[in-house]
Amino acid sequence: MPAFCAYGDGGCLVSARAELSGLFCRGAVQQQQQRKRALVAASAVAAAAAAECVRAAKKRRQQVPQPQLPSLDALPDECLFEILRRVPGGRGRGASACVSRRWLALLGSIRASELAQAAEAASTPALPDLNEEFVMEEEEEKDGETPADPCVERVLEGKEATDVRLAAMGVVAGSRGGLEKLAVRGSHPTRGVTDQGLSAVARGSPNLSSLALWDVPLITDAGLAEVAAGCPSLERLDISRCPLITDKGLVAVAQGCPNLVSLTIETCSGVANEGLRAIGSCCQKLQAVNIKNCVHVGDQGISSLVCSATASLAKIRLQGLNITDASLAVIGYYGKAVTDLTLARLATVGERGFWVMANAAGLQNLRCMSVTSCPGVTDLALSSIAKFCPSLKQLYLRKCGYVSDAGLTAFTESAKVFENLQLEECNRVTLVGILSFLRNCSQKFRALSLVKCMGIKDICSAPAQLPLCRSLRFLTIKDCPGFTDASLAVVGMICPQLEQVDLSGLGEVTDNGLLPLIQSSEAGLIKVDLSGCKNITDVAVSSLVKAHGKSLKKVCLEGCSKITDASLFIIAENCSELAELDLSNCMVSDYGVAILSSASHLKLRVLSLSGCSKVTQKSVPFLGNLGQSLEGLNLQFCNMIGNHNIASLEKKLWWCDILA
Repeated sequence: MPAFCAYGDGGCLVSARAELSGLFCRGAVQQQQQRKRALVAASAVAAAAAAECVRAAKKRRQQVPQPQLPSLDALPDECLFEILRRVPGGRGRGASACVSRRWLALLGSIRASELAQAAEAASTPALPDLNEEFVMEEEEEKDGETPADPCVERVLEGKEATDVRLAAMGVVAGSRGGLEKLAVRGSHPTRGVTDQGLSAVARGSPNLSSLALWDVPLITDAGLAEVAAGCPSLERLDISRCPLITDKGLVAVAQGCPNLVSLTIETCSGVANEGLRAIGSCCQKLQAVNIKNCVHVGDQGISSLVCSATASLAKIRLQGLNITDASLAVIGYYGKAVTDLTLARLATVGERGFWVMANAAGLQNLRCMSVTSCPGVTDLALSSIAKFCPSLKQLYLRKCGYVSDAGLTAFTESAKVFENLQLEECNRVTLVGILSFLRNCSQKFRALSLVKCMGIKDICSAPAQLPLCRSLRFLTIKDCPGFTDASLAVVGMICPQLEQVDLSGLGEVTDNGLLPLIQSSEAGLIKVDLSGCKNITDVAVSSLVKAHGKSLKKVCLEGCSKITDASLFIIAENCSELAELDLSNCMVSDYGVAILSSASHLKLRVLSLSGCSKVTQKSVPFLGNLGQSLEGLNLQFCNMIGNHNIASLEKKLWWCDILA
């Protein structure tokens, strides 16, 4: 039994010497761990104390006032303005504009005349400095590396249109004499263009000649007044959908811009008669006026404008205005220089207004007239226009429901130099009236267009003596559902000198109607559009190409679903001048494309195969061999070709614009 040793501390017993030595070792380890813990705790306390000392020192430093470094931003705007206007050169001003928005705003408020005064004062120093002169000569040489643009034109659209961008544009362009043409189309939804941005351009661009403001709702009369004060050379002003611009702004423009040549105002609810009266009295060089959808413009404004500018006003366009017969009477009497007249949606103008306008005998130089949705245009009005407007060459009537065959007959009897007639949605006009018109038209008549005229239908019996119109060169008959083979055959027989034919949208026309027109044409057709003629087949195309292949330059067969590769074979053989070919939604295939590419004499510039379901990836090598003349290729909705093949085709035809 091992021996035990007794300790006087209260009964701790150990069994032997080995056990005693182990007990002492364990005690030493515990003491070492306690010392480590003490050291770690002391280090943490020391770190905390040091951090506290650092914070206290930083706080004391912050409480002590530090001397501020000198800065230009501490100067008031007046002093900084004087400094910035003395910055030499456009590069220096452009760099200064990039410092801050405050500097940009101040630079934008400097007028070009103030920059010139500062440069003039700096050019004659009291004590010349040779070093400064050397530096200035070096800068002039650097600036000479980039010659100034003689005509600076800028356009801001949509979200790009902000005051900051407009001011920066004005500052940079100001170093080259300023902008000459500026168009702002739209505005940023939250930081849009305001009077401040427009003023920056006006102050730095004294040579501004053209200004267009479209859909800029934050521009007011103040901005327009800045333009009038800073841009006396303004010639063209176009304002559209600017509700805050009123007569006050137009009066300022009239007084400050006497060289105004063209004025366009559209959908500006604040503009009324007073502004137009001021424009007419102050702008004696005014040549073109376009007033649209301004609800407060009436007879007084239009009459004053036309009366004052009678010697120069050549183009008048009035649309959606609350004017009456009185305005048209004034135009008819004082419009001695008017050559182009457009009247649209004038609901309160009656037959009397058009009759008086014509009988006033002032429109002796009128050459082109366009009337849309005006109930006052009747057969009587049409007859008077032809009788008292001897220089009229072109007439466009759209949605004039009171014009009939009798009006066309009376018109053609008086119009001796008439050349072009366009009728759209004039449903009282019939084929009988058209034939009568062609029988009596002048020898200079060259173009006839009938679009969506529901009265154009087949006649039961053709006249005993068909007219012969050898002067007609351009014929357009579009979307007239009643116009079928019988009507087309008659028109073809009486117009043997046609060069351009547009029959798009005539779904009822077949080969039987088209063949007589092709066969009777003596001059040689140049452009033929058969879009939407779904009943035309390869027979008609073959006849067309064989008869006119040497003169054809453009053929459009879009939507002609009965056209196949047979037509392409004939085209490849006979067309030497063909430049544009549209085969969209036709039944051509890879074989037809291969035939086109094999024709070495064919120099196509534009080819459209959009929606041709039979054109596959097999056509890609043939399309790549169409030649250097190809400028446009439409492969939209050709799903069998694949994106990979399109990419390879784009690499091969890198000069060609490919739509896919």
